[in-house]
Amino acid sequence: MHQERIGLIAGKGQFPILFARAARARGLAVVAVGIVGETLPVLEAEVDSLTWIHLGQLGKLIKVFRSQGVTRAAMCGGVTKPRMFGDVRPDLKALTLIGKLRHLADDGILRTLAKVLAGEGIVILPSHELLPELLATAGTYTKRGPSPEERADAELGWRLAHELGKLDIGQALVIRGRAVVAVEAMEGTDACIRRGGELAGPGAVVVKRCKPGQDRRFDLPAVGAETIATMTEVRATCLVIEAGSTLVFDREEMIRRADTAGICLLAWAGGEER
Repeated sequence: MHQERIGLIAGKGQFPILFARAARARGLAVVAVGIVGETLPVLEAEVDSLTWIHLGQLGKLIKVFRSQGVTRAAMCGGVTKPRMFGDVRPDLKALTLIGKLRHLADDGILRTLAKVLAGEGIVILPSHELLPELLATAGTYTKRGPSPEERADAELGWRLAHELGKLDIGQALVIRGRAVVAVEAMEGTDACIRRGGELAGPGAVVVKRCKPGQDRRFDLPAVGAETIATMTEVRATCLVIEAGSTLVFDREEMIRRADTAGICLLAWAGGEER
C-alpha cells in the first residue's frame, strides 16, 4: 500500500522534529526540506527524506515536493530574520514571489508563499494541526499570579501588542511602569526581552500575542524554557501569552523555571480586550 507523504518546510528549533515525529506516528512519510544554517541536522534521523536548500531556493523546494508526490505540507520553525539581508540565494521562482510583495513583512511573505505553493498543487496545513497540545490554554501557569503593578502593565501591553500586530512589525513588547520599553521587530523575542530588560531594570512585563488577522497556519507566537531563561537574565517578572494562538514548548520545564525565578506566567484569551 502506498504510504501517504507529507511535506515539511523546516526552520530552526525543535518544532520541525516534533512535527516529524507526530506525522510518522500517524503513519505518514515525511519529506522534509531544511534550510542551511537554520534547520537542526538531527532532523534527518526523524524524517524519510531531507533535502537542504539555501534561503530563497523556492524552485528547488517545489521540485523536491512535486518529485515525491507531496500535495500537503507544513511550515514549522522560524528563520533568523536578519539573514534576509545576507545569506539569501533567491532563484527565479523566489524573485517572482518577492515581486508580488508590497513589503517584506512576515505574514505577507508567508501568505504569498502559501499561495504560490497552492498554485503548484501543494496545500499548506496549519503547523500545529498534528500537535494541538502545543497550543497554550488559558489560565495562570505558575504558583503566583501577577501583582497589581504587573497586571496594570500587562493589561496595557496586551492592548498595545494588538495594535502593534496590525502593522505586522512583531508579536512581543516589554513594558514597565505603564511605559513601553522595547518592541520586537526583526531581532526576535529573546533579543527584545534582553534589550527591554536592560533598559527597564527588574520588574519588566513581557507580552506576546498573535497579530490580528494573522494566517494561523504559520508563524504563530512561540515561547518555551529559553524564553524564561532570557527573562531571568534581565530579571523580568511576568510573561503574558495568548491562549489558543501561542505554541508552548517544553511546557513543564518552562513552568518549573518560572516558579524557580519567581516569574508569573499567564495565558489570556485573545478575544478578551482588557
